[in-house]
Amino acid sequence: MNKAIIGVVVAVVLGAGSYFLFSGNREPETILAAQALTEITNPVLVIEVAGSTSGTIEIKLRSDLAPLHIARITELANSGAYDGVAFHRVIDGFMAQTGDVEFGMIEGYDINRAGQGGSTSPDIPAEFSDVPYVEGIVGMARAQPVNSANSQFFIMFDNASSLNGQYTVIGEVISGMEVVHAIKRGVSPNGAVAENPDYMERVTIK
Repeated sequence: MNKAIIGVVVAVVLGAGSYFLFSGNREPETILAAQALTEITNPVLVIEVAGSTSGTIEIKLRSDLAPLHIARITELANSGAYDGVAFHRVIDGFMAQTGDVEFGMIEGYDINRAGQGGSTSPDIPAEFSDVPYVEGIVGMARAQPVNSANSQFFIMFDNASSLNGQYTVIGEVISGMEVVHAIKRGVSPNGAVAENPDYMERVTIK
């Protein structure tokens, strides 16, 4: 099963294919990184977008809400793993999804595989909160098991209360929302961007 937004939109968002799941065991390094993040006040994820649109998106990461998830996002950004990763599933009026560091690279992009992968690190236990899913909120994508988030995330175009409490909120867009709204949409029923997707050219933490 693809890592995808599920819930009331399962028929729309989930595509065909299989997705291997990690054990879900937390590595000591991940726990230590999460603990270290509690001393940082909401680091900012900076995404430089390229493709049919270009610009910079800045996301305030909520380490106070989801320290384990923010530790993973920070680790992948700092290692350069997110550089060149496509927005592989984009649904108008809903959200733009990216972060498949395994199968979602713009180089050699294949929509039949994009969205099915994750990092080499274990999946992350859910860190649900009461922050509602509204425009600009960023959440972690997952497969059906609640503890299956790994590297993929999505940015909301609009409000979607059906997602509240079902997906871990990791942050919110603080600048560049116009860039988010300009990301190339998918044309298939599940929002998959079949070819020439927009992508994260460079991702950093500040």
